[in-house]
Amino acid sequence: MRIALLFASIFFAGSVNATDAVQNADRLMHDYRGDVPGAALLVLKDGNPLLRKGYGLADLEQHAQVTPHTDFRLASVSKQFTAAAILLLAEDGKLKLDDSIRHWLPSLPASTDKVTLRQLLSHTGGLIDYEDLMPPDQTAQLNDQDVLRLLSATSRSYFAPGTAYRYSNSGYVLLGLVVEKASGKTLQDFLAQRIFQPLHMDHTLLYVHDDKAIPNRAYGYSWTKGRWLRTDQSLTSATRGDGGIYSNIDDLAKWDAALYDDRLLSDASRKAAFSPHAKVTGEPYEADYGYGWRITGDTLWHSGESIGFRNVIVRWPKQHLTVILLSNRNEPEPYQTALKIAQPFLAH
Repeated sequence: MRIALLFASIFFAGSVNATDAVQNADRLMHDYRGDVPGAALLVLKDGNPLLRKGYGLADLEQHAQVTPHTDFRLASVSKQFTAAAILLLAEDGKLKLDDSIRHWLPSLPASTDKVTLRQLLSHTGGLIDYEDLMPPDQTAQLNDQDVLRLLSATSRSYFAPGTAYRYSNSGYVLLGLVVEKASGKTLQDFLAQRIFQPLHMDHTLLYVHDDKAIPNRAYGYSWTKGRWLRTDQSLTSATRGDGGIYSNIDDLAKWDAALYDDRLLSDASRKAAFSPHAKVTGEPYEADYGYGWRITGDTLWHSGESIGFRNVIVRWPKQHLTVILLSNRNEPEPYQTALKIAQPFLAH
């Protein structure tokens, strides 16, 4: 904390008081304190941590504290990594963004012939949500092959490809399968070898049940009937490309840094990811969608929600400021909190 305050003092010299900015963040994080499911918070300016802190508990049963090293299920924050994997393979010449999804996954119905990878990246493919196709008596977790089978068995769609926006977990599950087909590697190995290891994100992994253990794992909880109940997994928690990554704020700082230069993605790929390709509709905020990123004003951001986890990463690239808030609880939704935390830091 002293290091964070030192950086903040340098940054805020002659402007907003550093202590006030940190105290403002602490006030906003009040509900995460104590013997409750907690959160990890990181504020970065010019790559330096102005605030890096854990609140509350990662595991209520074991009374394990949240620290900056705690790994949270990222949920849909994972989508930016799946998108990056597709962009890396495009750079490699292994695929083209305008390829039909059916070119890579031929079991899909003929109705998907005109659905492209580019459209799946921006949620404009019109595919049916796999959650809507699950049998009502489903008791086992769905995996990616289950999702492919469900989508292969229906010719329905929400709209003609490229004509509208609808957020699609189905699309990102299929993109993860395309990564495997195009690379010849499992999705977890491709992400590890091409993204996590090169960036030294040593505590980040795409979780596969009964595979590698998650280090310093936070378990998810939901407020139910007046108490916190562990709700770490659901029937849709085993799919990968749409939300299966675990990471911590320290590793995500390395990811954030890589998005400013070409150490991982080319300038053209980053420009494509961060450009508006579709107007977001049906969601409670004004935004456009890039490839794995929402775009609102000067911000690039994405939230992530799964049973027992609520996360957000918000980046202000022009100001070189980033706020990351990861939590292992079903409420509150952290996007507005992250924006409020950022305000004193943006006031400089």
